[in-house]
Amino acid sequence: MRVDVWLWAVRLFKSRSAAATALRAGRVRVNGVIAKASSAVRPGDRVTWREPLRERVVEVVELLPKRVGAPLAVKAYTDHSPALPTREERFAVGVRDRGAGRPTKRERREIDRLRGDRRA
Repeated sequence: MRVDVWLWAVRLFKSRSAAATALRAGRVRVNGVIAKASSAVRPGDRVTWREPLRERVVEVVELLPKRVGAPLAVKAYTDHSPALPTREERFAVGVRDRGAGRPTKRERREIDRLRGDRRA
């Protein structure tokens, strides 16, 4: 089954086109390999992608050819994602004084490093 269809069917993306866009951008990995929208997914595969607040890691349990309701969709995967950061943790990172202007390249890299961004 196509990975973009599966991500949409289990309600991890709002639309199939949103899933395909993330796949086209190289943000989604299947078993550690950057996946295309047409990549096959099977039970036991691990699908990972980065959301604004955390990295999502899900394991395929069941293949669903059509979009189903939320209670059934949750049974189709096992979520291995780390817990969401608390509100205090989210706002404590990268806080700048008001009116300080744009961060310099060095400051931006330090902020990215604090947030845990891999590119930094």
